Amino acid sequence: MHTLDWLVLGGYFLVMVAIGVWSHARVGTVEDYFTAGGRMPWWLAGISHHMSGYSAIIFTGYAGISYLYGATSYWTWAFPIALGVGAGATLFAPRLNRVRSKLRVASPLEFLAARFNVPTQQAIAWSGGLLKVVDVGAKWAAISTLLATFTGLSILQGILLTGAVTALYCTVGGLWADALTELGQFVIQLVAGLVMLIAVLAKIGGISGFWTVWDKLPAGHAHPVAGPYTTGFLLAFLLIKSLEYNGGMWNQAQRYMAAPGAAEAKRAARLSAALWLVWPAVLFFPMWVAPLLVHAQRPDASDAYALLAETLIPHGLLGLVVAGFFSHTMAMCSSDANAIAAVFTRDVIPVFSRTARAWNVRAGLLAARIATVAFIGLSMAVATQVNSPTFHDIITVVIKWVAGLIGPISIPLLLGTLPFFRRSGPTAALTSWSVGLFAFWLTNYGISGLPTSVSTATPVLTSLVLFTLIGFLRPEDTPERLAVLAAVNDDDAPAPPRRTAVPVAE
Repeated sequence: MHTLDWLVLGGYFLVMVAIGVWSHARVGTVEDYFTAGGRMPWWLAGISHHMSGYSAIIFTGYAGISYLYGATSYWTWAFPIALGVGAGATLFAPRLNRVRSKLRVASPLEFLAARFNVPTQQAIAWSGGLLKVVDVGAKWAAISTLLATFTGLSILQGILLTGAVTALYCTVGGLWADALTELGQFVIQLVAGLVMLIAVLAKIGGISGFWTVWDKLPAGHAHPVAGPYTTGFLLAFLLIKSLEYNGGMWNQAQRYMAAPGAAEAKRAARLSAALWLVWPAVLFFPMWVAPLLVHAQRPDASDAYALLAETLIPHGLLGLVVAGFFSHTMAMCSSDANAIAAVFTRDVIPVFSRTARAWNVRAGLLAARIATVAFIGLSMAVATQVNSPTFHDIITVVIKWVAGLIGPISIPLLLGTLPFFRRSGPTAALTSWSVGLFAFWLTNYGISGLPTSVSTATPVLTSLVLFTLIGFLRPEDTPERLAVLAAVNDDDAPAPPRRTAVPVAE
């Protein structure tokens, strides 16, 4: 990094902060802070949904997979997301939008209290919140690893820098700031990605390199599945990512909820799916051909993309590429922070505090901002330990923990919106959640030597089977729950009476 690169990177941070400050004027209520008041244009919701699914792990963990195994990084990651989000445009996006408009809530998990009960809501809120702390901690560690490669800053300094800037703009401006910064980050990512692609093509013989380079790469580099990323892993990931990217991890659900109506939410999801189908291939191509251009120093090749950028990108543009790295991670982490703050201020704290249930607008907004800062701070603390023996490495955290736990956490929320699962009530939800978590522990830590596809798929399949089966064996489709379900499935159905949080003891 030279002075010009630092100026570009510094300018990027200043623009992100300026957008957050500008967005502050658009936030007058808690609903504005968490769901943009349901006024976000569909195209902005779609781009925001797409961007909130990225992080710098693409340029570290997945860069290593691309370097070692080739095109499987696209076929077993981005392609399943594109298919899942495309299907979710019809299945989940309109229903999650009606969760906001019909049930008048600002958090995805407020739906769980009405659809199931408060204990179900609390179990998923706490376990999902802890998972996101680890997940986002891995993202901070990934971007700090890249920053250390380019600038010489320590991992801790990189975590503090990125976390502080993200905390500033997303705390001030809420979901509006997240979405608008994600739009700016999308533009930066577009330019930076094209710059890298052009630089790589120039080294491998021009546009013809798209189809002539494969014979020069290691055997099997063009195969859709390779190494530990088998067909079984692909199918498991298709199910897992369909749940995660359609709202199972909450931040994507907020984008659907923020759209003005169900039709606009569906349109936003389709835009995001189209972007997932095309854009990751542009980002991954330089990583696929990296073995011809650089020699990775780390055993997992997670430094391949950083070395590629240092080798091929001139100064000034290098700063733009580094800003592109930041744009991915800050987009995902800020959206996660907003979602977690929504869950804890709307779903957790009011259950245990009578005072919180009587918060006025100002107190609610203050609590939301404090919760956002607290989550970011806690995830930054986790980031400093992500390479410890407990977590092993960055890509292990993302694949093992997030992929393994998303099923038990997301199945009651998403499948609970579908009429087919109307018989599944609190017993089905809590059983599928708890046994799914046990299946995760058993296949990842209790039994050693299992294939990645087995340890990844078992928890989500366990939760899915139990949620479905118990619903038929012990139906709990009460009139109140059926009214909630009808409201989120039909624009013309009446809205059920609004339910406020109550203590678990009640």
